[in-house]
Amino acid sequence: MAAVNQRYARALASVVDEQKLDATATEQQLRDFLAAFDSSHDLREVLEDPSIPESQKLGLLDGLAAKLGMSKTVRNFVAVLTHHGRLNALGEILTDYTSLADSEANVAEVEVVSARELDATSRATLESQIAKLVGGRKVSASYTQNAELLGGAVVKIGSTVYDGSIRGQLQQLKQRLIAVTA
Repeated sequence: MAAVNQRYARALASVVDEQKLDATATEQQLRDFLAAFDSSHDLREVLEDPSIPESQKLGLLDGLAAKLGMSKTVRNFVAVLTHHGRLNALGEILTDYTSLADSEANVAEVEVVSARELDATSRATLESQIAKLVGGRKVSASYTQNAELLGGAVVKIGSTVYDGSIRGQLQQLKQRLIAVTA
C-alpha cells in the first residue's frame, strides 16, 4: 500500500509544482483537514460510507473546505481520495508529500534529542552546523529532550545518527577500555 500512497503524494507534488502553489501552505491545509477528519467521527463516517451519494460528500467537503480555508487544489485532492476510498491513508500520503516537498525545496528533515531544552541561539548554532553536514541544505529540525543523555545532543538525519551526547561518549570510552584490557 505504501507504493499507492507515494503515487498520490507524487501526483499532489506535481500539481503543486505545475500550478506554482506554496507547498508549505498546501501541507498545512492538508494537516488542518486531517485534524478535522481525525477528530470528527461523524465526518469520517459520512466521507467513508460508500452508501452515501458522492454529491452529498462533495457538498460536505465544499463546506469544510470553505471553513478551513482550503485551496481548490487541496479540496480537489481530498475529493479524489474520498472517491477512491483512500482517506484513511491521508496521514501516510501527507508524510510522503512532505518528504517530496522538502526534497524539492532542498530541505533536510532532522531530529534533535538534547539533554535539556535548547534556547534559540543554541538551536541556530546547531542548525548551522547540521546544514554543513547536509551540504548547505536548509534544515528543518524537530527538538525533544531526554535527561538520560546527561548533556550534549543526538542528531538524526535520515537514517544517520550523530551521537554527541555525554552518555554516548561514556559508552565509547567504556568500549575502548574493554578493548584495551581484553
